Amino acid sequence: MTAKTLKEQLNSGEIVVAPGIYDMISALIADRMGFKALYVTGYGTVASHLGLPDAGIATYSDMVSRIATMAKMTNTPIVADADTGYGGLLNVHHTVQGYEEAGASAIQLEDQEFPKKCGHTPDRRVIPLEDMVQKIKVACDARRSDDLVIIARTDSRTALGLDEALKRAQAYSEAGADAIFIESPESEQEMETIGKRIDKPLIANMVPGGRTPLLSADKLQSLGFALAIHPAAGFLATAAALEKSYTDLKENGGVTDSSLLYSFSEFNELIGFPEVWEFEKRYMG
Repeated sequence: MTAKTLKEQLNSGEIVVAPGIYDMISALIADRMGFKALYVTGYGTVASHLGLPDAGIATYSDMVSRIATMAKMTNTPIVADADTGYGGLLNVHHTVQGYEEAGASAIQLEDQEFPKKCGHTPDRRVIPLEDMVQKIKVACDARRSDDLVIIARTDSRTALGLDEALKRAQAYSEAGADAIFIESPESEQEMETIGKRIDKPLIANMVPGGRTPLLSADKLQSLGFALAIHPAAGFLATAAALEKSYTDLKENGGVTDSSLLYSFSEFNELIGFPEVWEFEKRYMG
């Protein structure tokens, strides 16, 4: 699937469900499962790469290199978190072109002040509306192909209320954003209002334990949403599985419950060992 197909899909009226990926194992597994898009989560990537919270610590270089590897090794369109664009207008221009060159099909930019924070945590502050409008205009002009989807995210709901978030969403849409992401609405009624008020493809962020109610894909589609991202589905599941497996190892001196483990032979296949073995047979006798 190409970036253009992703853009068309977001405008088709049929919701796209995107699991969060944060490293190459999660990317390879998700890529095999027939999703229409994968979401590179900033939270998960920072946690996996640095072991630190999603609080503006990761740099453009930290993210773009990992996005490039994920895009190279997968076939599913990638929606990539680019935080605030990593600085001012020139940084946004550089970030958009870098993410596009890395292979992203969509790039998400948010209106938080730097340093940013995860969108389901407290005390987030946003930049002036006019400053974000300029960022969106720069982002749209910077892309080399119109197939690259520019997602404008506003984090204003939590601190400034839904009316301000809707005002910003409309302004970002008029500035040229292809899709709108109002972060952390706090009820199904608010999500219904967003769906009625904003005439662009809408993103819903489904975070277990977050500020927004968890709704099914069918329900989100009925409310007017085009893309449901599940950024935490991978890293929360992995953390739970690791804790169970390591606890078994610590308590019993070995992993006694085989149901906790992915098949070693299947994992070899996942990461491409059969191709290595075939290469060795062909060229190394």
